[in-house]
Amino acid sequence: MITPIYASLLTFMFIFLSFRTLGLRRKLKIGIGNGEDESLLRAIRVHSNFIEYTPLALLLSLMLELAQTSTLLVHFVCLILLLGRIIHAYGVSNTDENYKFRVTGMTLTFTSLITSAAVLLYLSLFGHA
Repeated sequence: MITPIYASLLTFMFIFLSFRTLGLRRKLKIGIGNGEDESLLRAIRVHSNFIEYTPLALLLSLMLELAQTSTLLVHFVCLILLLGRIIHAYGVSNTDENYKFRVTGMTLTFTSLITSAAVLLYLSLFGHA
């Protein structure tokens, strides 16, 4: 199985993002909201964006794997998801943001989602051709 490897790596990333947000909350003494602190706002959004996209992408990847598609395809969609999430998190986390990181990260994430969804739809409609 391939997806569990990437799911594990992405879980560690999620835990890192969670601890970073919790640490900032503790440091700034802000329990709810962002207290209009830009670094906390960015940490919250990186964490939220991660959880908004990652589960669906992993589910699609697992479906590809269960449909017995190419292992290269599964590695491709998982690897670009992982890279996309890392690049996006890095870019958005910086208060002096370079939008190239955000755009690149989201492009890779959407490529993973679109590729997986398109292949699964094709397989569902036309079988294993």
